Order: sequence, then C-alpha cells, then structure tokens
Amino acid sequence: MKRVGLGLMVLGMAGCDAAAVVQPIEDVATQSYWDWQLGEPLNLSRDVQVLDVEPDAISPAQVAQMNARGVQMICYVSVGTIENYRDDVGDFPASVVGRTYGDWPDEKFLDVRQLDVLLPLMQARFQRCKDMGFDAIEPDNMDVYDNESGFALTRADGVRYIRALAELAHGMGLRIGQKNVPELTGDLVASLDFVITEDCFNDGWCDAVLPYARAGKDVLAAEYTDTGVDWGAACTYGAANDVHMILKNRDLSAALQTCP
Repeated sequence: MKRVGLGLMVLGMAGCDAAAVVQPIEDVATQSYWDWQLGEPLNLSRDVQVLDVEPDAISPAQVAQMNARGVQMICYVSVGTIENYRDDVGDFPASVVGRTYGDWPDEKFLDVRQLDVLLPLMQARFQRCKDMGFDAIEPDNMDVYDNESGFALTRADGVRYIRALAELAHGMGLRIGQKNVPELTGDLVASLDFVITEDCFNDGWCDAVLPYARAGKDVLAAEYTDTGVDWGAACTYGAANDVHMILKNRDLSAALQTCP
C-alpha cells in the first residue's frame, strides 16, 4: 500500500474501472473483530479486538487505554520505503535510498538487500512502537522487490528481508504480519503472525492467504468502497473461511462497515 501523509492510496488503481460504484459507508459500526485507521481523527471508542493505527496519530496514553480494554494494537511501519515526513528520515544514508515511489514525491524505495544498514533503523522504528505500548507491527511496502525501486532486487531479497524483520520483531516481543504479497505466503506463513490484505476478495486472491487461517493465525481483510465490491458475497466468503472482513474508505478513515 502507498502512504500519503496520514491518508492512503494503493498502487494499481490505474487498473480500476473509473465508473466503479462507490459504496457509501454507514459509519454505525460499534463492534468489529478489527479495524484499521490510518487517517485522522481516530475513533477509539469502537469495540474491537484488534486495531491497526498510524503511530503518529495516537499517543502512548491512548494506546495504554486500548491495552487496558484488551485490544491488540498494531503499529503501522513502512519497511520498504523512506517517507520524508518521518522524524528519522535523516538517519537513512543515500546508499539505501532509491527511486521515488510512483507519483508520490515524499516517498522513496529502500534497498532491502542492505540488512546491515536497514535492520538497525527498523529496530528503532519497532522500538518506538513497543515503547508506545503496541503489540504488533504492520510492515507496509513489502513488495519493494516487485517495483521499479532503482535497485536490482529479487523476490529472494524480499523474502530474506521480511524474515529478518520477523526475527527482529519477535526478539523484541512484538508480533509482525504479512501485508499483501500473496505470492509470498508459502515463504512467510511460518515466520509471521497474521496477514493484512487489501481488496483480496474483489481482486480474487484471498485463497492465497488462507494458509494463515489454517495455521490459526488472523486473516485481516479490508475491502475498499471504490471498487464496487459485492460486499454481501465478501461477507459470505469471510464467514466460510475464517477471514475477518471489513469495508473501508480508501483513505482508511474511522468510517467502518462490518458484515451482518
């Protein structure tokens, strides 16, 4: 997924039908297995078991309040790009910084082969999440190897980096998930703790991440309103396959629709 400030855009939108129906979200959901909020303002009153949020949008005191309610808190971290609005941007040497991410001038790809440079930087990011009270990491932009990054990256480079991040997070007492990259499920399901998907039902690849469900690990699936997804069918699929479906706006604001 592509970050833009505290909002989000997703690669591949050029392939979407511009005339696709945009489903309205009736933000009346008060209870859901999980929610995903990266755009401010956050709604922290919802009854959820898992909440994935942008760490810059929440305070440690608020995280502590959620922990006290038994909510598992997931911390958003981009592991495949550097964002020029982050406080640690100056810590990344030029040697690991590649091309600009598509049309987003505030973000550039990272050379994930350079583990000796990147792992300490990611450890610092993970430590910040841990210090704030988060339980887990959402590692975004895992698919850097499949983009025009400016580096000759391979799938094997991506797998090696993600496994190293998993070892790092686990050593810090944090859980860490897979973000999209369904083609890597077989390589990663034994190392990671859950999976987060975007539009897997609408795009027809949810089955590729079901090994997580079969292993007793959460499949946290978000569908977006602007695709015209058949939400009823998505809910039926989720119920049959132990996939936790939610419907969100593309900017991942607090608005949420859940299955009946």
